Amino acid sequence: MTPSSARLPRTAVIREVGLRDGLQSIATVLPTEQKREWIRAAYAAGQREIEVGSFVPARLLPQLADTRELVAFAKTLPELFVSVLVPNLRGAESAIAAQADLMIVPLSASHAHSLANLRKTPDDVVAEVARIRAARDAAGSKTLIEGGVGTAFGCTLQGHVEKSEVLRLMQALLDAGADRVSIADTVGYADPGMVRDLFDEAVRIAGDRFWCGHFHDTRGLGLANVYAALEVGVNRFDACLAGIGGCPHAPGASGNVSTEDLAYMLGSMGIDTGIDIDQLLALRKQVAEWLQGETLHGSLWQAGLPKTFGQSFATA
Repeated sequence: MTPSSARLPRTAVIREVGLRDGLQSIATVLPTEQKREWIRAAYAAGQREIEVGSFVPARLLPQLADTRELVAFAKTLPELFVSVLVPNLRGAESAIAAQADLMIVPLSASHAHSLANLRKTPDDVVAEVARIRAARDAAGSKTLIEGGVGTAFGCTLQGHVEKSEVLRLMQALLDAGADRVSIADTVGYADPGMVRDLFDEAVRIAGDRFWCGHFHDTRGLGLANVYAALEVGVNRFDACLAGIGGCPHAPGASGNVSTEDLAYMLGSMGIDTGIDIDQLLALRKQVAEWLQGETLHGSLWQAGLPKTFGQSFATA
């Protein structure tokens, strides 16, 4: 074991976000039963955190109109942690009623992207989180609130985003009542040095309330950025099967980190994810058949697992 690998987490969680972040970014509308099959197969492969949809008006995102039904189904699977995205109090009330385990409230550190995506300033979103927390507590709900700070490394609309602003907004979310916070490179601008620098400070501020890193592979650095986050102790990451996903209000923000590639990288380094990669690749093949004509990403499905996978290269 090398000195650097000794510092890495021994376990990691991959939160599958393809059913929300992935499907919202493509034209295909998957039938609800196929989504249930996706959840069922991902669970069978060992995934225990899945973002199943978003409570937004169906006219805006018809791809996600069946989120309530998917939460109900996912909640029948033992020990599956079910999350949804909510853009506002109304969506949060739906998540609470559906008994989702966690609701993610997106906040853009870029003011320009925030206005384009949510029609709110970042501080408006912080105020909305306070209202969501009050509603959650009044309902006696156990649904956790995650404040997700997006465009943390820059934005295609605004350009530069100050690190100090990202950290200020993250702290503001915690102060407003968020149980967890996460950071996202929405447009794929980050490099490993930038990730290590920002995530190190974020973890110092939030401690165990820092929940997740979300990276896009737009410029081929997604997995390298995950590694940089691992080095500062982060061990939970969003990923999309087949690397689908993006943001409709961030031009060029294509391609989330591929779930299967990430599971392979972590497993190859001896970091336990609990995921059966062969089953995950079988699911990817099935989803690819459902999404014919859509642009998919990833490398492992083409190359396959190496014969040496699972062997230890540690030296005494």
